[in-house]
This record gives sequence, structure tokens and C-alpha cells, in this order.
Amino acid sequence: MAKKIVLCRCEDVTLSDLEHCVDRGYLDIEEVKRYTGFGTGPCQGKECLGPMATQLARLTNKPPAEIPPFTSRPPIAPTPIKLLANAPDAHRFDDDPDTKRPGTEPGMGVAK
Repeated sequence: MAKKIVLCRCEDVTLSDLEHCVDRGYLDIEEVKRYTGFGTGPCQGKECLGPMATQLARLTNKPPAEIPPFTSRPPIAPTPIKLLANAPDAHRFDDDPDTKRPGTEPGMGVAK
């Protein structure tokens, strides 16, 4: 068996980390999330919630059905995508049109 069993790849939370949480008395999925940071990475728990809940149920001797998912908290004020799409420091590919210079539409190459 592997020495390091990763349950949350985004935040590098291991089975050992979860066992430590349970030993310290954190028995609720919300408490474990706050203690370890699992579920707060780019996937927002889509990859790790299942394995984490399954292992928490095993460690606390509860049926998996008694481990509810953690509360999802979207941003209070989401950033409009148009602000990100037009960011001057955003990555540009060679074939992206430069809206500031005419004649640089896709397929025409990038004017240097």
C-alpha cells in the first residue's frame, strides 16, 4: 500500500491528515473542511468529497449516508467574465485577434 494516500489532490490532504482530524475530535465534514482546507481548491470538492466522506464515515463508525456534503459557498459578488476576458495581461495565442490593431483577425497571422 502507498505510504501517502491523497484524498484531496487540490489541497494535498491525505488520509493521515483526516485521521489526525478525527483524533483531535473533528468528526463533522464541515469541521474537517475548515481544519484541512479540503474542498477549497479548484475542483471545489467535486473530486474529493466522496472519498473524504467515505473515509470519515469509516473512521467515525457512521453509515456513509449520515455524512452530509459540506455547504457550498459561492462568491458573494461573482466577477463578470467580460472583465477577465479583456484583461490586458491575459494570455494570448498567436492566432488570437488583436482588437486594437486592424488586420489581425484570425487566419491573418499576428502583426509584429
